[in-house]
Amino acid sequence: MSRLLSSIKDAFLNIFKSPAMQVDEDLKNFVNNELLNGLDITPDFFWQTLENLIYVYGPLNKSLLEKRKLLQDKIDEWHINNKDKNFNFDNYKNFLYEIGYIVPESDDFSIATKNVDPEISSIAGPQLVVPVMNARFALNAANARWGSLYDALYGTNIISEEDGASRAGSYNPARGEKVIAFAKEFLDETIPLELGSFKNVTKFNFKDGFLSMILNDGTNTMLKDAKQYLGYSRYENDSFGLLFRNNNLHFEIQIDKAHPVGRSDVGGIKDIYMESAVTTIQDCEDSVAAVDGKDKVIVYRNWLGLMKGDLEETFIKDGQQMIRRLNKDRKYISPKGDKFYLPGRSLMLVRNVGHLMTNPAVVDKKGEEVPEGILDALFTICIAKHDLLNNGKFNNSRKGSIYIVKPKMHGPEEVKFSCDLFEAIEKALDIEPNTVKIGIMDEERRTTVNLKECIKVAKNRVIFINTGFLDRTGDEIHTSMEAGPMVRKDDMKKEPWINAYENWNVDIGLESGFKGNAQIGKGMWPMPDEMLEMYETKTMHPKAGANCAWVPSPTAASIHAMHYHQIFVEKEQNKILSRDRAEIDDILNIPIIRDFNLSKDDINDEIENNCQGILGYVVRWIDQGIGCSKVPDINNIGLMEDRATCRISSQHIANWLHHGICNKNDVINAMKKMALVVDEQNSNDSSYIPMSPSFDGIAFQAACDLAIKGRSQPSGYTEPILHEMRLNFKIK
Repeated sequence: MSRLLSSIKDAFLNIFKSPAMQVDEDLKNFVNNELLNGLDITPDFFWQTLENLIYVYGPLNKSLLEKRKLLQDKIDEWHINNKDKNFNFDNYKNFLYEIGYIVPESDDFSIATKNVDPEISSIAGPQLVVPVMNARFALNAANARWGSLYDALYGTNIISEEDGASRAGSYNPARGEKVIAFAKEFLDETIPLELGSFKNVTKFNFKDGFLSMILNDGTNTMLKDAKQYLGYSRYENDSFGLLFRNNNLHFEIQIDKAHPVGRSDVGGIKDIYMESAVTTIQDCEDSVAAVDGKDKVIVYRNWLGLMKGDLEETFIKDGQQMIRRLNKDRKYISPKGDKFYLPGRSLMLVRNVGHLMTNPAVVDKKGEEVPEGILDALFTICIAKHDLLNNGKFNNSRKGSIYIVKPKMHGPEEVKFSCDLFEAIEKALDIEPNTVKIGIMDEERRTTVNLKECIKVAKNRVIFINTGFLDRTGDEIHTSMEAGPMVRKDDMKKEPWINAYENWNVDIGLESGFKGNAQIGKGMWPMPDEMLEMYETKTMHPKAGANCAWVPSPTAASIHAMHYHQIFVEKEQNKILSRDRAEIDDILNIPIIRDFNLSKDDINDEIENNCQGILGYVVRWIDQGIGCSKVPDINNIGLMEDRATCRISSQHIANWLHHGICNKNDVINAMKKMALVVDEQNSNDSSYIPMSPSFDGIAFQAACDLAIKGRSQPSGYTEPILHEMRLNFKIK
């Protein structure tokens, strides 16, 4: 990568030169003219701070990456030396301790993080992850704190299209009836009445601080638990909303008898407005393609707009110009007549990049690109200081905290490095100690097996841990590349390590005092069009003790929110606290094929499936700069794809190549065959550049390199190849 950048840098960068470093002109102007407005920080001080951080933490960052490689080399060597012997698990495990891959576990402790917003500490609910580089998506996600249950049900396959209930065309009353029936069952389950059912409610009375309902037979009834009713809100035309809380999560029954839906309902209910995406991760990492200064400015400018509350996006919908802005807080009146407000927006966290990548946006005095993670830390924290100072229209954190999710860290040393970096930035920017919180993504094997120690070094900052199957699988394959050929991707989920990994994350989090203090998260639902399946299966995440789980859209957030009304996560966590911890031996169980019985067709199918997934994602990444999107799989099922999904597919091919399950020609032929499929899947996209018939484009080459050169990529990451090829495409 460095060779390419050195030859093309002057071709695409206008460089601002200082005695110590070179800064992209767009980035410099953004800082000097936008970012620092309203802060007591001069441009000179900002750039000097960055220079100091690079000087101190750049070498440390480099040494941590060198340690990653050293440990990987030792693991590779151990597997090579023991290849022809009967695998001795105890010897393998002892070896991992001897080289420091696994560190001894310390005494029990509890995290001591202070000033944590309730959205993280005590409210369990859906979490969105969205590319902050896309302003419209970023705004939609932030506004997804509240969403229409009726719209979510009507527009998805949760509601059957049988019996004339088609969702095509204009409003279908038959489908509407099914939506209303489903929603009222939800009300009966969530806020049950003393007598009767919500389907028979004809009137809501909320005078004198009491809520009562009249049924169609004239019976007057109340809630079984009157405390679930919190108050009301008045709207235009005598419409109103009634606010309820269950399991710390809110929803509003909206009554409007003049509305077409409300008119058709016996009780005048036009909608149920759900508190949905309680938190949102605004992502600078896996879901974006930011490879240079211009790209980073887009990322940082959008984050600044979110923190100051003035981000807007104009777009055309149904022939009308629309402007998307952040929603205001929601106003209510309590049963006692007191006004109060609920947040109208998701609490926003920001995901920085990991330790690996550099970026040509800033070049140090040695002529080397600086670690992108250092850039992200300084920029996102400095931007979030606007929120601390109340410089914007809204508050993000009402507790005065900044929430940074840090991905792809390998073990406690790397977590400590991030915490030390945050501390240095706090001191430089005059921010109170431990204001900057850290979310530790448990997606690398060395972090998993040392999770307790990772949490311990961050015990005054940590607010989040999670599991991410795809990145974690990618690292699983790469770490044990020399152990043997890995099982097929579909079989990977059946392997002992994955269930142990999922349970271990929750066990360690609860042991460390996360209950009532921090988030334990679970991974993304990958099929945005399959909402019925999500509704039927994603209960597994709150039942597993996770108080947040990722969903692919605001609609999915409104649907997944129902699960947190059905399942009180706090009770589930109490149950889990009494079980035995998951076994580290199961986590270390390497998912290699034990009895090889794959046919040639089985092998070809697996390779083609992997190739199609890589191509479908990479061609948009390289040619259009799209870091995350719904990509049709080989069966034309839309899947949410980001670099994590690409990592597992490319590492899987690399593993099979290495062990002779397939050869280079097999992979190239599969890539060409699947390029035709991907071209056809994108035939309606006017901006799409076909890969066939020449197969000589940069995107096709990048996809091939990811698979064929996957074994040599650091930790199996896709970023080095993707960044290099995207930069190459941009200058062409």
